Amino acid sequence: MATSIRVGQGFDIHRFEDTPSGRVLVLGGVQFVGERALAGHSDADVIAHAIADALLGAASLGDIGHHFPDTDPKWAGVDSLLLLSHVVALVKENGFEIGNVDCSVVCEKPKLALHREEMQRKLVNVVGAPVSVKGRRAEGLGALGRQEGIACWAVCVIERVAQ
Repeated sequence: MATSIRVGQGFDIHRFEDTPSGRVLVLGGVQFVGERALAGHSDADVIAHAIADALLGAASLGDIGHHFPDTDPKWAGVDSLLLLSHVVALVKENGFEIGNVDCSVVCEKPKLALHREEMQRKLVNVVGAPVSVKGRRAEGLGALGRQEGIACWAVCVIERVAQ
């Protein structure tokens, strides 16, 4: 069988909660205590969600909303690293090996640099391949620049395992 390399692109965005709910901001599996939390059905980890979407797309397995609908109460408040772990297992079950993942997170706050290594370590442990996380600012432009939420774009490379 010829080598089959595929590329996937994922995206996720969540707005900040309008009123404090007691939730904690989670990015890349890391809690940012004291920062405004994101609104969402799960823990709203935009990095984990974008990676999951990229992996599902590369393997032609649908999207994150198909596998984890926000209408299903069993996913309410769930740790997004568990969702990502499930996606990684699906990708492997379908005959693929993950090469790497690259993420760009766009937000004005919080600053990611102090937590980058911890986020990457947690994500690598789940994905089983190199994961890079880069922080970008929107420079005051648009909803992200006005600090209304956080977005993440992820790209991954997967390869069909010879069977």
